[in-house]
Amino acid sequence: MDLQLMTYLVVGATFALYIGIAIKSRASSTGEFYVAGKGVHPVLNGMATGADWMSAASFISMAGLIAFKGYDASVYLMGWTGGYCLLAMLLAPYLRKHGKFTVPAFIGDRYYSNTARLVAVLCLITASLTYVIGQMKGIGVAFSRFLEVPFEYGLLAGMAIVFVYAVLGGMKGVTYTQIAQYVVLIFAYTVPAIFISLQLTGNPIPQLGLGGTMSDGTYLLDKLDQICLELGFGAYTLQKGSTINMVLLTLSLMIGTAGLPHVITRFFTVPRVKDARFSAGWALVFIALLYTTAPAVGAMARLNLMKTIQTGEIGAPDGNLKYEDRPSWFDNWEKTGLLKFEDKNGDGKIQYYGAGNGFDAKAESFGWKGNEMVKVDRDIMVLANPEIAKLPNWVIALVAAGGIAAALSTAAGLLLAIASSISHDLLKSVFMPDMSDKAELAASRFAMAGAILVAGYLGLNPPGFAAQVVALAFGLAASSLFPALMMGIFSKRVNRTGAVCGMLAGLGSTLIYIFWFKGWFFIKSTAMLPDNPENWLLGISPGSFGAVGAALNFIVALIISNITEEPPEHIQQMVEDIRVPN
Repeated sequence: MDLQLMTYLVVGATFALYIGIAIKSRASSTGEFYVAGKGVHPVLNGMATGADWMSAASFISMAGLIAFKGYDASVYLMGWTGGYCLLAMLLAPYLRKHGKFTVPAFIGDRYYSNTARLVAVLCLITASLTYVIGQMKGIGVAFSRFLEVPFEYGLLAGMAIVFVYAVLGGMKGVTYTQIAQYVVLIFAYTVPAIFISLQLTGNPIPQLGLGGTMSDGTYLLDKLDQICLELGFGAYTLQKGSTINMVLLTLSLMIGTAGLPHVITRFFTVPRVKDARFSAGWALVFIALLYTTAPAVGAMARLNLMKTIQTGEIGAPDGNLKYEDRPSWFDNWEKTGLLKFEDKNGDGKIQYYGAGNGFDAKAESFGWKGNEMVKVDRDIMVLANPEIAKLPNWVIALVAAGGIAAALSTAAGLLLAIASSISHDLLKSVFMPDMSDKAELAASRFAMAGAILVAGYLGLNPPGFAAQVVALAFGLAASSLFPALMMGIFSKRVNRTGAVCGMLAGLGSTLIYIFWFKGWFFIKSTAMLPDNPENWLLGISPGSFGAVGAALNFIVALIISNITEEPPEHIQQMVEDIRVPN
C-alpha cells in the first residue's frame, strides 16, 4: 500500500474516532461544557492533560529546535516540565478547592472586582490566542505534507475537525477525545524513535541510544559534534547562547506553564481537591514519555539529515548529494515550500554547510559559495525523520496522525478556554447575569466558533516556528496571570487595585518588548529593531522577557497594595480557607 493511501486511512480512522467520542460525550449543561461535570478520574485526567499539553510545539517543533540548536534548546525541556511541578504544588489543589469554572472567575472573586475579572479575561485571550497560532502552524505543516494539500487547505481542514468535536462536546467531549489523542500521539512519537535508534546504535531505547555508540564504535553525540564542526555549524553539544537568557527563558517557560489557563482548567474537572495533585503527577508521567525521547529524536534527525545531504569529505566529488539523485522525502517536502534548495554554482549538487570556523572561505575555494539548502523549516524534522530513515509506510502514516493529534488536542483546549472566558466571565458574570444555562451554553458554542475563525486567520501568518510562537505565549501567561494567581492564594494583603495594576504592568511590558522586536501581526513588517541578540536588552530575547514581566507584576502589585486599603475581611478569610485542607 502506497504512503498516501496509508496516510489517508490512518488519519481518517483517528478523525472518525475523535468525532465519535465527541458525539457520544456531548455536553448537555454548562458544567459539562466548562469542566466535564467535575467527574473525570485523576489518571484519565492526567492523560488528557498530557495530550492538552503536548501540542504541535512539543510533538512537531521541540525536537526540530533540539535538532538545530542542540544544547541551547534544552531550556524547553527544563522549563516545560518544571512548570508542572510548580502547578502541582502551588496552584492546582487550591484553585480546585475554590471550585469555580475558569481562571478569571477565581481572580474576579479573590480580588472582589469585575475589573480584575475583565483584565484577567484580556490576559487569558492574549496568551491563549498566541499559543493557538503555533498549533495552527503545526496543523498546516502536517496536512500540507502527508495529505498533499497546500498549507492553507490543511489549516482549514484542522479548523473544521476542531469545530466539530470541541463545539459539540465542550470540555466533556474534549477530555475523552484528548485521552484517545494521547494514545495516538505517544505511539506515533516513540515507535519511529525506536526504529531509528536501532538503525543508528542498535539500542531500541532512544534515551539510551542518544548516549550510545554507533556501528563504528563512535559515540552518537561525538559523531554529531564532529560532522557539525566539519560543516562549519559549531559543536552540537556546546552552549552558544548567553547564560542569562537561558536562565530567564527557563524561568519564563516554567511559570508560564503554571499560569496557562487551559492547563489550569483541566484540574477543575476532577471530583476532589486531592485528585488535582494526583492528576498533575500522572500528567508528568505521561509527558515524560515524550519529553525524555525528544532529545534523541532531535539529535538523530539532525544526524540523518546531514548524512543524507553531505555524505563524504567536504568538497570531494562524491561529498554532496546530486540533485537528480535526491531521495523521495526531499522531493516531497520541496512541494510543501517548507524545504528549498538553490543550486548557486550550477554543479547539480546540494552543498549544505554553516559559516563557522572560516568555512565560507574554504567552501569558496571549491567554487561554491553560500548554503544551497536555503530553507529547512525546523517544524518538518519530526515528520520528515521517518522518511529520511526509510521506515515503513505505516510508521510514516502513524507519525502524520500523531502530529495532527498533538496540534488538534491543544488547539481544542485553548479554544475552549477562550470561549469559556467570553461566555462565562464576560456575558454571564458581567454583562448578562440573568442569562439562562441554555443561553449560556449556546453563547459558549458561538464564542468557540468565533475563536476558531480568529485563530485560523492568525495561524496563516505565524511570527516564527511553532515552538517559538508558543514560547511567546508562555511569556505572556507568565507575566500576567501567574503572579495574580500566586498572590491571590498566598497573600491576604494584595488587593484589587494592586492586582489590576500588576497584571496590566506585566502584560503591557511583555507585549511592548515583543512588539519592539517582532513587529507582530498587523505591524509585522515594521519592527522597530532587528530581532537579534545584539539589540536585545541585556541579551534577553522576546521569549525570555516573560520572567521580567512577571517580576514587574509582583513588584507593582505589592507596592500599590501596601499603599492602598486592605482587602475586606471576608476576602482575607476566603484566602485562609483556600489554603486550609478540608
